[in-house]
Amino acid sequence: MLNEKDISIEKQKLRVWLQVQKVTRSIEAELRDNLRIEYGSTLPRFDVLAVLHHNTQGLRMSEISASLKVSNGNITGIIERHVKDNLVERITVKGDKRAMVIKLTDEGEVHFLDMAQSYSRWLDALLNEIDGQDTAILLSLLKKVDVQKGDLEPE
Repeated sequence: MLNEKDISIEKQKLRVWLQVQKVTRSIEAELRDNLRIEYGSTLPRFDVLAVLHHNTQGLRMSEISASLKVSNGNITGIIERHVKDNLVERITVKGDKRAMVIKLTDEGEVHFLDMAQSYSRWLDALLNEIDGQDTAILLSLLKKVDVQKGDLEPE
């Protein structure tokens, strides 16, 4: 049975979770709007470019999906658009004509770096009330909550 102190801590943790959600939604909304207005792009399209930027050898569609924790179907349309915009290219895997590796084009790399610089500037502005010390503390606290799928078993 929970005592009064445990209930109070439980309520505080609920408030923390609700605040994390609120801040996340607010920041994501601002980033989405800025990407749409400045680049005619979306957050998922930016995320795909970021994954490819950090994997210069290219990735298969399934690897991109796994990295972003979304289905292949979600990635297909994004890749199609990026190919059309000459930001990525499909490269056939030697020995398997059905398999493709997706890789940033030179134009895609330049475009991503420009977007990433803006993204970083926007985040800095959105989090301007948090100084270096607070950033370190917040990051340390959030790292304590490293939840993996399956950690919580139903009662």
